[in-house]
Amino acid sequence: MESLAKVRSKGQYIIVDILGEYRLARRLAEMGVAPNGVLTVITVSSDESGMVIYLRGQRLAVSYAMAQNIMVKGVDENDSKELVSLSHMEVGKTGTINKILGDKKLRKRLMDMGLTKNTVIKVYQVAPLGDPIELIVRNYKLSIRKNEADFILVSEVEVME
Repeated sequence: MESLAKVRSKGQYIIVDILGEYRLARRLAEMGVAPNGVLTVITVSSDESGMVIYLRGQRLAVSYAMAQNIMVKGVDENDSKELVSLSHMEVGKTGTINKILGDKKLRKRLMDMGLTKNTVIKVYQVAPLGDPIELIVRNYKLSIRKNEADFILVSEVEVME
């Protein structure tokens, strides 16, 4: 994970976190730059100049100072990390969905709830007996059964708070 300003190659990246003050995060969210989003770098920043990104069907010019506050990771970075089942993640940990196992009906149901590949999720809390598990996905809370979480493979991501 690195800041968008330090990205040196074109391609797709996942927005992991927005640093800085609340007003900046709100302004970026209004433009569509929010955690869990996927953006494409068109031109990279050189010598503290701005850069051009492609996000949600539009091109955006981002200043170097603003790009420093956007934490991203490459879409292909997930392949090198060890995958764990979502049901085995600890409370407060954040991860990126890599794969959903199970039969077609279960996969479709989970994807309809917003659990798709490269989506950043956070384990918010677990019920006292371990079932269900409450997640934060795409800025909303979602509860799923532990046996459903067994079918979701994730790689842990370090998010700076």
